[in-house]
Amino acid sequence: MGLPLNRLLMWGVLMFLAASTYAAETPLRIVTEELPPYNMTQNGRVTGMSTEVVQAVLKEVGMDAPIQPMPWARAYDLALNESNVLIYSIVRTPARESLFQWVGTIGPTQWYIYSLADRPVKLDSLADAHGHQIATVNQDVGEQYLVSKGFRIGEELQSSTKYEHNYRKLKVDHVELWISNELNALYLTRQNGEDPDKVLIRSLALPELSSADGLNMAFSRKTPAETVEKFRAGLETIRRNGVYDAILRKWL
Repeated sequence: MGLPLNRLLMWGVLMFLAASTYAAETPLRIVTEELPPYNMTQNGRVTGMSTEVVQAVLKEVGMDAPIQPMPWARAYDLALNESNVLIYSIVRTPARESLFQWVGTIGPTQWYIYSLADRPVKLDSLADAHGHQIATVNQDVGEQYLVSKGFRIGEELQSSTKYEHNYRKLKVDHVELWISNELNALYLTRQNGEDPDKVLIRSLALPELSSADGLNMAFSRKTPAETVEKFRAGLETIRRNGVYDAILRKWL
């Protein structure tokens, strides 16, 4: 026998209030990945351009929370499913639009498919990349983009958990191409003691992924709206007062 309508309605209200209370009481958790120079761990401390923007917003809103670096797939899963989770640096795409509560832009991004100067691959379009082995990162926007265009993980896409793995794959001829954010590609190449202008070839620009508004911070859907609005206001404040631009000038 079913419950009376008024009891069903009351049960629904109680469940909603319980969920809202749980979300409000859950400590803020900030997750990211190792994506230098945007977010990275140096001497046991999380730093980078995007990290400094997030820290500036935290200071502006008067909140404190540890930043936890982890593989992107894990960070992404937490932000999809848990309450009070802030994730960065995340690219805002149509496919992701309804999955998160977006705070705003924290950094520009340009994406390319790279090859090596001593093994250049000429690409006139993305379709030309089919049949080549391409290094990707598990669940990052580059991999998701290529999957949406018909590329298959384990066949043409060789997925890793860390960005530096893909640079090494390209160097030792495990793959022919590497899809990467430009600043990350340049940083990893220099970290290996090499000149990007001499080592890397931009085989194909990816304008669909590239934008001055490319990298964002976003909250999980189960985060209270007032928390999201507080961070939006904080980000807008550091944009107005020059803190945001000063951080970008330091890193770009």
